[in-house]
Amino acid sequence: MTESALPPAPPVAVILLAGGTGKRAGFAQPKQLERLGGKPVLRWSLDTFAAHPAIAGGVLVANDDIMAAIGPLPDGWISADPGAERQQSVANALAALADRDDATLVLVHDAARPGVSGEVVDRLLAALRTADATIPTLPVPDTLVEQAHDEAGDVVDRSVLARVQTPQGFRLGTLRRAHAEAVEAAATDDAQLVRRLGIVVVAVPGDARLHKLTYAEDMAILSGLLGTNAMMRTAVGMGYDVHRLVTGKPLWIGGIEIAHSHGLEGHSDADVALHAITDAILGGLADGDIGDHFPPSDPQWRGAASHRFLAFAGERVSTRGGRIDHIDLTIIAEAPKIGPHRAAIRARIAEILALPVERVSVKATTTERLGFTGRREGIAAQAVATLQLPEN
Repeated sequence: MTESALPPAPPVAVILLAGGTGKRAGFAQPKQLERLGGKPVLRWSLDTFAAHPAIAGGVLVANDDIMAAIGPLPDGWISADPGAERQQSVANALAALADRDDATLVLVHDAARPGVSGEVVDRLLAALRTADATIPTLPVPDTLVEQAHDEAGDVVDRSVLARVQTPQGFRLGTLRRAHAEAVEAAATDDAQLVRRLGIVVVAVPGDARLHKLTYAEDMAILSGLLGTNAMMRTAVGMGYDVHRLVTGKPLWIGGIEIAHSHGLEGHSDADVALHAITDAILGGLADGDIGDHFPPSDPQWRGAASHRFLAFAGERVSTRGGRIDHIDLTIIAEAPKIGPHRAAIRARIAEILALPVERVSVKATTTERLGFTGRREGIAAQAVATLQLPEN
């Protein structure tokens, strides 16, 4: 069949496995949350898949603590609970995809491999145009020997061996059948289960950057492979926003709703604090302002939750290969008192941006009853974002 005669490409979904505890790595937290180049290891894979034009969404398999730490999922993504073993985690994700057609293409990826690239995804999807299953592999460059305890034995023929990586690609119906028929069988990856059905698994070239994070020393290897040791420059952006107080609307400040007699008027939910931070981050990127990306003339943003705007700005930093070092927010209001809500606001901003809460500062002040804020006509906020961005 010629390429021009091939049917239209089916939709593509991702199963991203992030449910393991990663105890062998020896970190104080799950290895998926360790920071690599300014963002959690898990976020590297999630951002790459979310940015790929052929991928319509996916399932993140992770526990509640990881879900809370990673922040909002991209559009089209849902979550599923992990199982005790990898195989059960994939089965849980398949259950979450119950409404998808068997012809859907699915990529199964381990979040411990943050170096996934669009090029590898493209190779897998190209192979799935004519195959039911495909995996990325790398040749074995080292001499291999059998070993018993500390004694080296015979040399193994490495010419017939390959290193298997993820993501691995399948037609969804094939993967469903493989798991359904593997009730009593165990496997370290999904391709093994598919091969037991007698289905050919096509190998495509992998990528050295798909190195797996298993031990603490792998972080240094990944930093080199992914270029996170590149020269970085500091960029600082400032944001300012103000909204009028009106009756009959809820009051959203810093991503939380605060009980008050008045709310803020605006096209979205008018969260003055998150708007100021969003503009500060976009300013550090020299990437316009919130109105450029979410124009108030566009009805789709009417009443929108402002955490979407802030998450978007944070993702722009990640896409550039940068990181957010610090956020400093000042809320200017006579009422309500911000002090009782300060900790919750800090935590919510940190959650949205996937930052440690220690990198988020929230302060509040008044204008001593002067001006529009002093007359309780509105609330203002100003923010400073400090970013690290790679040199061009």
